Amino acid sequence: MKKNFILIVAALLIVIGCSTDYEILESQTNISLTADKSVQVIGNPVTFTVKDAKGDELTEEAEFYVDGNKIEGNTFTSDVVGNFEVTAVYNAVTSSPLMINYHDGTGINFRKRMLIEDYTGTWCGWCPRVAHAIELVHNQTEDAIAVAIHGPGKNPNDTGYDPYTYDTSAFETAMNLAPGYPKGYLNRNIQWAFPEPNNINQAIALTQGENPKLGVAMTSSIANGNISMDVNVMFGKDFSNNLKLVVYVVENGLIYEQHNYTSYYDGVDLLEDYEHNHVLRDPLTGMTGEAITADQTKIGQTYTRTFNVAVPANVANTANIEFIAFVIDETGRVINVRKSSPGETQEIELL
Repeated sequence: MKKNFILIVAALLIVIGCSTDYEILESQTNISLTADKSVQVIGNPVTFTVKDAKGDELTEEAEFYVDGNKIEGNTFTSDVVGNFEVTAVYNAVTSSPLMINYHDGTGINFRKRMLIEDYTGTWCGWCPRVAHAIELVHNQTEDAIAVAIHGPGKNPNDTGYDPYTYDTSAFETAMNLAPGYPKGYLNRNIQWAFPEPNNINQAIALTQGENPKLGVAMTSSIANGNISMDVNVMFGKDFSNNLKLVVYVVENGLIYEQHNYTSYYDGVDLLEDYEHNHVLRDPLTGMTGEAITADQTKIGQTYTRTFNVAVPANVANTANIEFIAFVIDETGRVINVRKSSPGETQEIELL
């Protein structure tokens, strides 16, 4: 009996001692599979990533299958047009299927947005007419993006003083814009017909019809008085024309009086504590933009312009900043435009 007891104790000690030599692996009940692109041009790769429920990466240990066939590594390229079902397997756990689409480029389209540039001034009594028209457009569509370009009134002692002036007189002359204020321009080179509130369909129509062959997305942050931003432009066809990128810093929520000679806003003059929105503070690229070289505007390519600049000194509140980025062709026409807030990470708006 004593001998049996000793044998049992010895066995327990062996088990206890050995237990410290082995790590019990946590079983995976589900894994997530993602791709860096869900739509790709034939001949270009798609890269896959696998993570567990905690967000820990398992890509190197996982196996990947396309239409049930195992592939080497975690990238896949197709030379034929079609839809492909992708799954990943890790430790006998299979991910939910993921669909990716390969096309020849003719199917790449992007969400269509349009730009309204409102040349205005706090001193300009007829300018609320265009501001009201912009409000009417925004009531009809989310695809119209406005910027208010104030000027010219830099002298505080002048009756035409405007604290938000950004002098674009040289640009207006070079672009042969109509003289005087107010004036609205649609997609940079189409003058908004007078009276603008009666012609909002002219603006809305520019959000309709054939979709553009390039899309814009921004990723940005503001810290310690500095702006860090990437502007990405993806191309759905080969562009050989001289394209330019224009990037604006605008500000909302600026409170200042506004003269009003119109019947809008109850016909009151002055409009005290008027809220001025989407006010141009600085064009990071200059008003005429920066050239994008032709070798970066091919189908399926994404052009990236990185900015690391100080917040414009005329910004009153960085929390009210927005960014507007758009691409113009050689005629000055806006091909597509996008608006973004600091801290936002945007995806290209593929259709």
